[in-house]
Amino acid sequence: MIPEATRTDVIGAERQRPGWPEILAAAVAYILSYLIGPPIVSALTDDESVASGLSLAALSGIMGLLAFFAAFAIRVRPWSAFNVRPITTRWVFFSLGFGLLAFVLTRVVAAVFVAIAGSTDGDPQGDYHDAANAGPLALTLQLLFIAVLTPIGEEFAFRGVISTALTRYGPWVSVIGSTVVFALAHGINLALIPALVVGAINGILLVRTKSVWPGVIVHAVNNGVATILVALFG
Repeated sequence: MIPEATRTDVIGAERQRPGWPEILAAAVAYILSYLIGPPIVSALTDDESVASGLSLAALSGIMGLLAFFAAFAIRVRPWSAFNVRPITTRWVFFSLGFGLLAFVLTRVVAAVFVAIAGSTDGDPQGDYHDAANAGPLALTLQLLFIAVLTPIGEEFAFRGVISTALTRYGPWVSVIGSTVVFALAHGINLALIPALVVGAINGILLVRTKSVWPGVIVHAVNNGVATILVALFG
């Protein structure tokens, strides 16, 4: 639940929440970043897996932040209009638990998918794993990029802008719409599965708490645990 002291702020923010102009601005910024960013990373890193993994992890967060601030710049309003507002300590702990749940569910669903499909097109995040396995410094940087910067950037863009804007059509449109867009943004590959799971959980949490921060925590736990296990077990 939202603390009683913030209920008036929530009602006021709903009147200023983003709409289709903000979704369009975020989409344009994200797509341009997607088209321009990876080729630049490829050229600068010469496709060396560790440098590429670190750079792409950072880029994923930067793309989300660029999309968010493109939407934010459309008109002047408080951060709370995008559901960037504090949460209670109880929700911090709940979100940590949901993050662990998301990690388990993504692995179970992915395993079932691979068992049914028989094969995949390879690991689209192989460079991320190489970076996590490249020593303490690379692992630290990878955790900062993939478990801090990326969750903030992507949750601000997909939940702060898209989910929040779609709540005007009802909670389920908000959850389903943002989840589908979030998953498709990860590509039609094995990364689609964790994106669907994390996106659905975070969409529901946004509707429930009226804040992007539970989703940031879930996203950070899911990505962080996955990265640490890759570093430990390869």
